[in-house]
Amino acid sequence: MIIKHRLIGSLFLFLFLFTFAGCASTQKSSSTGEKFDDTVITTKVKSLLAKDDFLKSFSISVETYKGTVQLSGFVDSQQAVNRAVEITKSVEGVTDVKNDLVVK
Repeated sequence: MIIKHRLIGSLFLFLFLFTFAGCASTQKSSSTGEKFDDTVITTKVKSLLAKDDFLKSFSISVETYKGTVQLSGFVDSQQAVNRAVEITKSVEGVTDVKNDLVVK
């Protein structure tokens, strides 16, 4: 009887640990919480770029992965690039900015 209880307890412990190990993030994927945070960051950056009078005329793409924001697209001056990076860095949760903006 004791062995049966230990076996069942061990089984539940294994299932519990296995379930939560599936929710942890890895280098190639992110957890649900990280994806939500990245979505929030992307939305905030896009909103701030669209509100900025200097940058709203440019089509700047924003993607976020684990707090690193990638900006891409075409702008007409280095000043626009600098302004976009500055705005992006001001958003809470941004850990790094990968600048792939091209001055045309």
